[in-house]
Amino acid sequence: MTTETAPLYGRICLVAGATRGAGRAIAVQLGTAGATVYVTGRTTRENLSEVGRATETIEETAELVTAAGGEGIAVPTDHLDPEQVRALVERIDREHGRLDVLVNDVWGGEHLVGPSFGKKTWELDLADGLRMLELGVRTHAITSHLAVPLLIRNPGGFVVEVTDGTAAYNNTRFRENLYYDLTKNAPIRMAFGLAEELAEYGGTAVAVTPGWLRSEQMLAGFGVTEENWRDATEKLPDFGISESPVYVGRAVAALAADPDRNRWTGQSLSSGQLAKEYGFTDADGSRPDAWGFILAGETGKPDVADYR
Repeated sequence: MTTETAPLYGRICLVAGATRGAGRAIAVQLGTAGATVYVTGRTTRENLSEVGRATETIEETAELVTAAGGEGIAVPTDHLDPEQVRALVERIDREHGRLDVLVNDVWGGEHLVGPSFGKKTWELDLADGLRMLELGVRTHAITSHLAVPLLIRNPGGFVVEVTDGTAAYNNTRFRENLYYDLTKNAPIRMAFGLAEELAEYGGTAVAVTPGWLRSEQMLAGFGVTEENWRDATEKLPDFGISESPVYVGRAVAALAADPDRNRWTGQSLSSGQLAKEYGFTDADGSRPDAWGFILAGETGKPDVADYR
């Protein structure tokens, strides 16, 4: 496949929150499909964000995008600062005059989640709870407000709200604590609302969730790497249903390349669901269905092998 025949050749994409995890993988897979991808985040080779991981940077993500066949452009951006986001969008407009795909993946609040599990709203540190909402909701709202006007300049604009959990799962289950629950349900509703607003411009908006994601932080927490991640299943067998970030990256790339993707607009989708629809696999050739496994685990003891 030459560059010109790549499915997303000529498309201009913005992955907001592409330093690591799902955002990085989505950016790389868009690049694999030939897109030009602006990647943003707060951790650079010179500056460290509150996440505290110097091992992943937006410059590295951009290099991976280019190596995959696209063009990666790193732009340090704090998506809580409207002026920084405005400058980012103005740069994309100045350099390309269009935006075809916006992926809202900004988060960076995992360090706040663990200490809050099992605590009531009034027992949580208020500053930590509000910070979750800032990182996972306010950032998405600011970015959409400033980037969508460029996106709708041409018909067919596509917005992806990345979250944790499907609407079917989250709507009937409490997600760990109130602030995290709000933070991860809001993008689902944002996708629904944006789908309504984009319809008259020929645009599409969806929410996409990975399953149990083997992000860099998750692997570090288990003391394993992507090469030996299965060692963690000795202590926690259910980790066998986990998936690499490549899986959700391929899910978003498949949606972006689908000329009929509007059939999904407003919906909440998962990487496992989209793998069945589009026929892609995870990096190891498997096709995990984490949310199917999790649901089955509420009423029985499913075998991981049946959901890979």
